Amino acid sequence: MDGSVVGFGASYPSGAFGDGSGQGSAGLAAQPKVKETGPSTKSSSGKGPQLSAQQVIERLEEMLPEGKVSGQEGRGTADQFGPYAYLIFDDGKGEAAISVSIGTIDPRGKRAEQHLKLPDKIFVPYVSCWKETLTDGSRLTVVCRYEYSDKRVDTKWWHAYLVTPDGYTVDASEWNAPAQKGAAVSRDEPPLTVGQLRALVISDEWRPVMNALGKAAPEPVQQPPAQGQDGQAILRKLRSLLPVSAKVASERGDDGYAYVVVNDGKGASLVQVNVQPNMSGVEEELFGSGAEVLPDGTKVVTHRGPGEKGGAGVVMWTADTIRTDGLRVVVSAFNSGSHHAAATRQTPALTMQQLKSIATSGKWAGK
Repeated sequence: MDGSVVGFGASYPSGAFGDGSGQGSAGLAAQPKVKETGPSTKSSSGKGPQLSAQQVIERLEEMLPEGKVSGQEGRGTADQFGPYAYLIFDDGKGEAAISVSIGTIDPRGKRAEQHLKLPDKIFVPYVSCWKETLTDGSRLTVVCRYEYSDKRVDTKWWHAYLVTPDGYTVDASEWNAPAQKGAAVSRDEPPLTVGQLRALVISDEWRPVMNALGKAAPEPVQQPPAQGQDGQAILRKLRSLLPVSAKVASERGDDGYAYVVVNDGKGASLVQVNVQPNMSGVEEELFGSGAEVLPDGTKVVTHRGPGEKGGAGVVMWTADTIRTDGLRVVVSAFNSGSHHAAATRQTPALTMQQLKSIATSGKWAGK
């Protein structure tokens, strides 16, 4: 029985960085990673005239350097999923897919912050990334990474995401292959330099497309995190429960999750914890007759297996627990300092008994 562990990588929305899962139909044209617009997020029309799919495609074409274009696809501003343009571009060095989508978002909402968040290299082995605030207040994130985090193929994905102060988004992607997935790499790098990709995203040429869209509705006010869900609190508790020998080299916390990379002198080891209240609905599925039941009613199952993300020789040890009130605490340790890096040691820095001790600690219940 394999317990479900929600890792930190899941906190990055696929619209901004993708999860590298490889799910989807191989060989299909690259689609925009984010569909920001739709009946639930924008009004019926904006303050400007509507643009056809062809007009949106032509705007993208006009901003590209010299080269041949083919395979154009797109949507206009009246489409319920929002405008986008896709094409295959060849500057003489090989065909490459490029896509741009325009949408709306609450610029002060949590979704905007999630989309603009930089990835953590522990989970996403990017080539480079940065974020900046432009003079007009627009915020931009640029990430250069491989399409698959485990680098199973050499497809590279350069991605830029812009949020304007008035609530519009420009989401641009390019690859070094004529399709996002399922196509052979055609060149060493995507065709646009990072500077050209940045210029494409921040261009005023997208303003008429934005003006044709309605504004996104403000996001509801976020409720305080549920018990055990504050990332920094989880991180503090995790650190306090580590054995003295586990020296922390790096750390991070997010809603419901935290990790540390520790080293006991024998190599780096990633240790992560998920704290999930109100999980009684999965108890029967994940904690069956083979589960250990503690005197206070807490159920415990353990797993030993290969790492989830494909690092060479990586193993993952997990202690999965659920309390009688539905609070689930899952603690995992790896024999590597990253999901994607090769093993740095034979076994994780923490024993299974130590993982169980951490997961069943009364600190997670506020004690």
